[in-house]
Amino acid sequence: MRLPTSVYQLLAISIAIAILTGCSSAPAQPKYSYSVYGERAAAYAQKMVGTHYHYGGNRPSEGFDCSGLIQYSYNLAGLKVPRNTKYQFRSTRYVPSNQLRRGDLLFFNQQGKRYSHVGIYIGNGKFVHAPSTGKRVRVSSLKNRYWKRSLASTRRFEAF
Repeated sequence: MRLPTSVYQLLAISIAIAILTGCSSAPAQPKYSYSVYGERAAAYAQKMVGTHYHYGGNRPSEGFDCSGLIQYSYNLAGLKVPRNTKYQFRSTRYVPSNQLRRGDLLFFNQQGKRYSHVGIYIGNGKFVHAPSTGKRVRVSSLKNRYWKRSLASTRRFEAF
């Protein structure tokens, strides 16, 4: 007994759906390597130098706080990252300071608070950050005694 053509067509469609469904369950891969995101984020952060500091700010029109600058820069680079320093710290992994790359995060302890400030490394011992009220986004040096003393951790975003 020969089956109707419609049964074969239905079977072919079912197999195609099964194959496509299986492919769609694979974990999403980033569009770029994480070093490309870091490079881009560092470049975007550098463009924000001179922008006003604003507590809770995360866009140029209102100003930035330190973690808002990180979030904004990485979002423009194409990588969604958490909003505050605590979760930015938790979403990154430790990297030795002698292996820093552009886009790595530098966490600082300030006023007795752990990981209370964050900047983005841009190379040559320098980083971009939004320091505090009344100041502007700026480039600072890790050679500066204050920043060298308060540096708590050097970290990098990796695959989540």
